[in-house]
Amino acid sequence: MAMKRLTKQRKAVLDVIQNARNHPDAAWVYQEVRKVVPSISLGTVYRTLDALVEEGRIIQLARAGEATRYDANPTPHHHLICDRCGEIVDVEIEFPDMLAKASEAYPELRFHGVSIEFHGLCAKCRDALSS
Repeated sequence: MAMKRLTKQRKAVLDVIQNARNHPDAAWVYQEVRKVVPSISLGTVYRTLDALVEEGRIIQLARAGEATRYDANPTPHHHLICDRCGEIVDVEIEFPDMLAKASEAYPELRFHGVSIEFHGLCAKCRDALSS
C-alpha cells in the first residue's frame, strides 16, 4: 500500500511511538497523543495505528490475552518478554536459515517471516533480583 499523507494526527501518533521507550499499546499512545492533539479520538488513534502497520512504518505485537502493542522498529527482529514485569525488549539476532529450512521441511506451506519470542528477565528486573 502507498504511504498516506502524514497529517497532524498521523504524525503525532508516529512521533509518540517512535519516542516511546517501551512497546506501547493503543491506550497509552492515545493518552500521549492527546497532549499534542487534545481533540483526537481513540478511534482515530486505532485507525492511524492500523494504517501505519499496513504501510510498514510500525509493527504490531499481538499476544493472546493482552492488548496489542506497537513497535517503531519495522525491520525484522525478535523480542524478549520479561517474565517479571512484562517489558518487551528488542533482540536483534539473525536466524538466516530458518525460513529456508521451514520451506524445505514444509513445502506445502508458504512462509513470509520469522518471529521469535524469548522469555527471561529484563535488565531492571535482573538487577533487582541480584541486589
